[in-house]
Amino acid sequence: MPDTHHRIPSFVHQRNRLSEGQQHAWDRWWPEYGGDVAEVERLEPEALFGRTAPVVLEIGSGMGDATAEMAAAAPEVDHLAVEVYEPGLARLLMLRQEAGLENLRLLRGDAVDLLDRAVPEGLLEGIRIFFPDPWPKRRHHKRRLVQPGFVALAASRLRPGGWLHLATDWEHYALQMREVCDACPLLHRAPAAGPEGWLPRPDSRPLTKFEQRAEREGRAIRDLLYVR
Repeated sequence: MPDTHHRIPSFVHQRNRLSEGQQHAWDRWWPEYGGDVAEVERLEPEALFGRTAPVVLEIGSGMGDATAEMAAAAPEVDHLAVEVYEPGLARLLMLRQEAGLENLRLLRGDAVDLLDRAVPEGLLEGIRIFFPDPWPKRRHHKRRLVQPGFVALAASRLRPGGWLHLATDWEHYALQMREVCDACPLLHRAPAAGPEGWLPRPDSRPLTKFEQRAEREGRAIRDLLYVR
């Protein structure tokens, strides 16, 4: 498992100014539907969502459009979004309220810390990591989230039959993801994956503006799906 006290973080946390609408959403709804990773001693989904249902953890929900769309498309599943970017969390709160997504909760902070310290083994139905920071410069590759220790940790938090879904538009990172996940003894490639391990983009993963821009710039999108 990763040493969360000495590991290099995969993100840079900068304080970002919220727009007026975002600040209003934050002040009104964050106390009820959001929280800080550091304050979670043990993740208890039944208490958090008020029901018993499969739980999917999303690491890095960005500005929230895809997260809200996926939560709306799967109301039988509880969705927990973990992000460090406050404007994105605030916007996701707004989307949550507009769509009445009772199956969505938000956490601010380090998802690795949450998994390591507060998520029991075998709890999660799935983990999504879409377009994590690729840290493209070679000297920064050590900052990438998808490393052997992290994948071992994430896999251990999945129930048997649970899944890990990754997507990136950086070829080198995609190859690293595939190598690391292939080497994890708890995981195997999903049957739907092609012979090289890539998964055709499932309908369950919304096509985002970010992804459309990457394709215009000539970067292929690669999905990976692994099952415990």
